[in-house]
Amino acid sequence: MATNKNAIIRYQTLDRCFRNPGRRYYINDLIDACNDALLELDPKSSGVKRRQVFDDIKFMRDPLGYDAPIESFKDGRQVYYRYDDNSFSINSQMLNEQEAHQLKETLMTLSRFKGLPQFDWVEEMKARLEQTFKFKSEEQIISFDDNIYLKGRDYIADLYNAIINKEVLEICYQSFKKTDFEKIVIHSYHLKQYNNRWFLFGLNNNSGTITNLALDRIMSIKSSKIDYINNTLIDFDEYFEDVVGVTVPNDLDVQKIILKIQTKLWPYIMTKPIHGSQKKKSFTETEVIIELRVKINYELIALLFSFMDAIEILEPIFLREQFKTVSENILSKYT
Repeated sequence: MATNKNAIIRYQTLDRCFRNPGRRYYINDLIDACNDALLELDPKSSGVKRRQVFDDIKFMRDPLGYDAPIESFKDGRQVYYRYDDNSFSINSQMLNEQEAHQLKETLMTLSRFKGLPQFDWVEEMKARLEQTFKFKSEEQIISFDDNIYLKGRDYIADLYNAIINKEVLEICYQSFKKTDFEKIVIHSYHLKQYNNRWFLFGLNNNSGTITNLALDRIMSIKSSKIDYINNTLIDFDEYFEDVVGVTVPNDLDVQKIILKIQTKLWPYIMTKPIHGSQKKKSFTETEVIIELRVKINYELIALLFSFMDAIEILEPIFLREQFKTVSENILSKYT
């Protein structure tokens, strides 16, 4: 079954033609109707060919398709098409088995989001499909990098709803850098996942700046009666554009970083760039020089250190010196 958007539009168009008792639709009329519908959707559409419309009719008639009662009637040398039951419509039909299988495959992928509020329906829908179509239970065939035991996941639903409902929250929070709890009043704007951890971004009511809170450091949350301040300044797609990870140092400028990479590591970094600004500057048999333009934050430094001795910082000098100092400290522990 063709499942792309153009196919669905053709089926819907043909369905309207076949349900119209006031007009006879010959094959050329059906082609014209489909082309009109496709061009309305996309003016650059190349349209539909005669053979495609015949294939669509064949599929719609098929029990594995819509099992549509399409009849052909001779009119001289021509043939026109119509439902023999004017009350029939493909929109009133239940899912066929093939559609149900495709939907179940989609739901199996979506089930990785279990626990998020907008996906609560996934498991219920899977169970209903299995019961209705007698599907056998299938083993998991796709996995994603996710930590279901991560502390703070239970807050995702409440935080998500607070963002949707424009609700101010009072959060009891314990930073890694502090031993005491602190209460933070935040106008919640955005949730982001990075490195298997979730983070809440919002306007800190006290400082007037955007605050980044790790969900696994949240102790409790409750509603605040303070009036909500809408986010009118930040596009979060752009907000993270100049960084790796979730820490956005507003007091730092974008830096040019030059890295020397051993060729054994290059295929990995080439196919999974460190940052979207990554550019290759030179290439030899033993090394590759690349350039990044990013704000230097904790996540970038941690990522660069993860490449161990296969990478060398050339610029900026202060970052090179920082890596040198850390490397010497590491060496001292093993000598």
